[in-house]
Amino acid sequence: DGASTKSLLFHTDDDRFSDVFCENSKKLINVHLFALAAKHYSLPNLGVCTPLEEILEALRGDSQGASIKTDEFMNNKKSHEVQAMSELVDKIAKYCGLKQVIDIGSGKGYLSSFLSMQYNLKVYGIDSSKTNTNGAHERNRKLKKHWKTYQSRARANSETQRLEKPIKNEIKCKAINEKPLNNNSSLQSQDQGTTQDLVPACVFTEVAVSETSKQTEINLAQAQSDESKLSEETLGILNVLPADAVEVFSSSHCNYGEVCEEEKARRKMAFIRAKESKSSESNLYFPLTSYVSAETELSDIITDLEDCIMVGLHTCGDLAANTLRIFTAKPEIKAVCSVGCCYHLLSEQYENQEDCTEEVWGFPMCQYLKDKGWCCGRNARMSACLALERVAVGQMLPTESLFYRAVLQVIIEEIYGVTKSDRHVGKIFSKSSSFLDYVRKSLKKLELDDSKVSHSCIMDYYEKYKHRMNELEAFNMLKVVLAPCIEVLILLDRLCYLKEQNSIAWSGLVKLFDPVKSPRCCAVIALKKQSCL
Repeated sequence: DGASTKSLLFHTDDDRFSDVFCENSKKLINVHLFALAAKHYSLPNLGVCTPLEEILEALRGDSQGASIKTDEFMNNKKSHEVQAMSELVDKIAKYCGLKQVIDIGSGKGYLSSFLSMQYNLKVYGIDSSKTNTNGAHERNRKLKKHWKTYQSRARANSETQRLEKPIKNEIKCKAINEKPLNNNSSLQSQDQGTTQDLVPACVFTEVAVSETSKQTEINLAQAQSDESKLSEETLGILNVLPADAVEVFSSSHCNYGEVCEEEKARRKMAFIRAKESKSSESNLYFPLTSYVSAETELSDIITDLEDCIMVGLHTCGDLAANTLRIFTAKPEIKAVCSVGCCYHLLSEQYENQEDCTEEVWGFPMCQYLKDKGWCCGRNARMSACLALERVAVGQMLPTESLFYRAVLQVIIEEIYGVTKSDRHVGKIFSKSSSFLDYVRKSLKKLELDDSKVSHSCIMDYYEKYKHRMNELEAFNMLKVVLAPCIEVLILLDRLCYLKEQNSIAWSGLVKLFDPVKSPRCCAVIALKKQSCL
């Protein structure tokens, strides 16, 4: 509950870890104890995460028929993320009786398009970058072009299972009502009196019936003559794709000649029925371009806004925090599933206050930390982005590039007198042939006069500090060890914020991804009370 979450934020064990730092100098004096303390306050050790299996079991519901293997059109990391998150989002949507999804910071639309095509959800993907939106349109167009192949493979794999197990025409809600969400399922309500309110009326029967109906249409299509088989397959895809998903069938692509008027009329009627069908009316994906803040009026962006679930897969910086704020503020949004990233881009209320005019901040969110004036600082937030699990399995830090960056900073401070800049070097290391080349390219990108420093001067700096590279590596390893502690502070702040809201029936943290594949692996999930649904 809210009280226990707050206690975790500031739980200390002074007796056990008092010897990590020198009491007078505050310097680190016991590295081993430092590592133990960091592990003690990491998310796995605190026990605040709800296991994904328990969430899925509590939500239950009908499983989708033919599952598409996303690694056929996504890289391994993105495939892992999309499959795990889309399954959870679909179950939450079914549990709450929702058909519409709003994907905040949708990027190129990986999650949005899969939710739409695989789970027949109506998805609005909102991203502030027009380039990303255009990319999402193009990528979605290509995906739709090959979707028939993906679906056919999946259908073939699942057909054997269907023969062995009869299709259920109706999913009973009795099991859910007999076993409401409780402590064992880790979905306990913040308010004990509202736990039963979390269990909605049966919303699965309609889904199961429509699935059976869809399968019937597929079987009818397979029964057609060989002459019309190709056109029938094209028509069948209209049942699972948006209206503009498949390019208009052209007779020039085959040897069957012109399509007769009767066939055209039949296709048109089938298409109309498909659009009106309950099973396919919502499987649309609309990429939109818009900047989203905590004050954004979604109805200005989405004209047919209805009760929905809001999701965000690796939303950067303040966008993750604003996703939760929009969720709590908008009555139409009944659930949220958000995975944040890029903690270094978070704005902080108590950092450099004289330079900031913002009224809404990325950190802290909860009133508890606000009252204490808590601040992490950019260095700590940068550390929170590091991936301990990857380092643990041998994916070491890029020590040489970090060393280049450190020496460059010394050059900029001593030669140019610059100690703070809004500009960033970016990924210049991979494009540089040497340290000298790296410095030259970096100075140009930072718009500094590189004629002020000679080749020999640059190399003198390199020689002066190269013996300290191991020291830098050790320092960065300490940052990696500390990273989970800083991340858990940010995540608990968001969870505590949700616990402070009266409209929330349940909220929690779920480890959604394999941290080696996807280091930012924890999702913040919340459902509103039944009275708000």
